[in-house]
Amino acid sequence: MGNEGVIAVEKALALLDCFKPGEESLTLTALAQLSGYHKTTVYRLMNSLERMNYVIRRDSGVYTLGPRLLYLGKLYEQSFHLASIVQPELHALATATGESATWYVIEKGQRLCLLRAEPSEGLRETRLPGTLLPLDNSAIGQVLRYWGLNEPLFDSMPDLPLFTSGMRDPHIAAFSLPVFGERDTLLAALALTGPSSRLILSMRDSGIGKLMKETAYRLSIKLGAQNVKQNKFYSL
Repeated sequence: MGNEGVIAVEKALALLDCFKPGEESLTLTALAQLSGYHKTTVYRLMNSLERMNYVIRRDSGVYTLGPRLLYLGKLYEQSFHLASIVQPELHALATATGESATWYVIEKGQRLCLLRAEPSEGLRETRLPGTLLPLDNSAIGQVLRYWGLNEPLFDSMPDLPLFTSGMRDPHIAAFSLPVFGERDTLLAALALTGPSSRLILSMRDSGIGKLMKETAYRLSIKLGAQNVKQNKFYSL
């Protein structure tokens, strides 16, 4: 490939890098401003990316990321077997507590239920992996917003795991805390959800809180976090 081809590829990838949390939809003008490329160049490259399903051009003229990137992301996820590391921990947590254990990540300004383990019996909240929900004020939403998007939700370090009840459903409560990966960046919100009549705040300082912290600690270490042990983030 000639140098011009290499430059074109680099420019196309740079345009994809313009999409960030809070900037999931971008106009041609915005892409030109963010990338520093001429509008004509941006238009030509975005047309190529659109043909390959890396971006989608909406009827309004704005561009969003396309399904091809999700496909590649799933391949990347499988390449280091995320599910093989996380799923056993979720199953163990669900079995030990009798509640639903979930792995939530940020996806296009929302929270995505990526992995899930249900208790084997009893009343429980059921949610399918792949479900998208708002980044709300639930314990899960707060974890993703505070540690993932750096929103200033708290003046000081909050008690973990975070707890909310009745935020989306008056009958459902949730505990949640962050799991970190390489460079100590947020990977996911680890959540435990169940009926609000059974899952209550006082459990944070008892067995459930301890089990969740131990699970989040193990997962963070396995997935590449470096400082959670030294700074005693989970206070084990």
